[in-house]
Amino acid sequence: MLTYIIIAAAVGLVLGFLFALFIYFAKKNTAFKMIAQTEIIAKELIEDAKKESQSLKKKVVLDAKEEWFKTQKGYENEIKERQKEVRNLENKFNERVNNFDKRLEAFDKKENTLSEIEKKLKNQEEQLSKKSEEVHSIVEEQKKKLEDIAGMTKDQAVSVLRDEMKQEARTLTANEIRQDIEQLKIDANKKAAEIISTAIQRLAVDHISETTVAVVSLPSDEMKGRIIGREGRNIRAFEKASGVDLIIDDTPEAVVLSCFDPVRREIARLSLEKLISDGRIHPGRIEELIEKTRKEMDANLITIGEKACLDTNIHNISPNLIKLIGRLHYRTSYGQNVLNHSIEAAWICGIMAKELGLDQEIARRCGFLHDIGKAIDHEFDGSHAVLGANFARKNGESRIVVNAIESHHEEVEAESVYAVLAQASDAISGARPGARREMLETYMQRLEKLEEIANAFEGVNKSFAIQAGRELRIIVDPSNIDDNQTMFIAMDIAKQIEKEIQYPGQIKVTVLRETRQTAVAK
Repeated sequence: MLTYIIIAAAVGLVLGFLFALFIYFAKKNTAFKMIAQTEIIAKELIEDAKKESQSLKKKVVLDAKEEWFKTQKGYENEIKERQKEVRNLENKFNERVNNFDKRLEAFDKKENTLSEIEKKLKNQEEQLSKKSEEVHSIVEEQKKKLEDIAGMTKDQAVSVLRDEMKQEARTLTANEIRQDIEQLKIDANKKAAEIISTAIQRLAVDHISETTVAVVSLPSDEMKGRIIGREGRNIRAFEKASGVDLIIDDTPEAVVLSCFDPVRREIARLSLEKLISDGRIHPGRIEELIEKTRKEMDANLITIGEKACLDTNIHNISPNLIKLIGRLHYRTSYGQNVLNHSIEAAWICGIMAKELGLDQEIARRCGFLHDIGKAIDHEFDGSHAVLGANFARKNGESRIVVNAIESHHEEVEAESVYAVLAQASDAISGARPGARREMLETYMQRLEKLEEIANAFEGVNKSFAIQAGRELRIIVDPSNIDDNQTMFIAMDIAKQIEKEIQYPGQIKVTVLRETRQTAVAK
């Protein structure tokens, strides 16, 4: 049994070995076949590649030959064009050479002609020099004869002629300048009148004459006794606290408040009306009400000033100036409310500035603030123009505005056209019918007195009170009064006016001395 098993195993091994050999030889045969097929395919590919490379080589060679032929043809065409250009340039050069030769020939001919002309000119120059010497000798002889006849040398005669020509030229120039100045004055006056009339027509306001006396009505005469108080303690306390004189007279049911300060007088009036309506009148209550009214007045002044600035469209004004503007509401000048006058002057000044092509805002500012000094002129010495200018300068106003304030009554010289406009607007506003109130008789008496004082001085020929009595213009005799004496006459007349006349504001005294030389042409 074991033997069979061994034999069977041996037979299985042999069969397996044989099967493996069979598979090996089968795969080897397949591989050889595949290698043969691959070699065949490779040979075919190589042959195809050779054929394709040969065809590409032929194509590249053909393309290169074709490109070479094109390039060669282009070069040949360019060479032909260059040859044409060279031939054209050669032709032009030949033409220029021929022209140059012709010009040389023409220059040679001209040179020969010029040499001949030069010879002729030299001959003529020699002849002219000879004639010039002859003429010069003749002129010298004539000059000597003229000098002998006139008795003057050449330099003297030239000097005389030059002086005469200068004098004649000056006379003609002076006449022309005078005519031009006269015409300019006429045109300027017409234009100024047109501008002023336009400004007046465009601004129309109502005027109400105001009084400076404050009168408080009483419900009954019994109230007078209560105001006076026991042994006059109430009236004394009122006058001490308010700084206002309280006048109680026989006028029925009324008392009068007297004070040079209009704001203080208004505070006293309001306080007294509150006391009368309250009924409790004693020193403590009086002081309390007056202090309360004073604070209310300070706030009211700022409100009035701000409203006036808004009405005139003026901005960036110092709070100190705004308070003074509010004080102008209680200040009058010849019965005219100064704040209303300032507002009106501001608009007139702005309108005239617009007509002249100037800055309206600056002009309105100058007209609005020109009388700001009237709010404090009762507290300090000096004219309201100077006081107002100093206060405006300290509160940041520009030089133009300060000068307009200071010069609107001609106390200083105007430095800009805005100052002149402010002065004109002030005069226009004050000159409106009904704007200011003053007794005609008193006004005329003051003007006559001014002229009378001036005429009483020795050497005065004439005197004229002008600008509504604000200026006294005096003409003196130039033969008796010299320039140095005019200053003393002006000072003496000003002192005399201060002694004898009562007047508002200031009066400017101007002394004129004129020497005239007259000649008559026959």
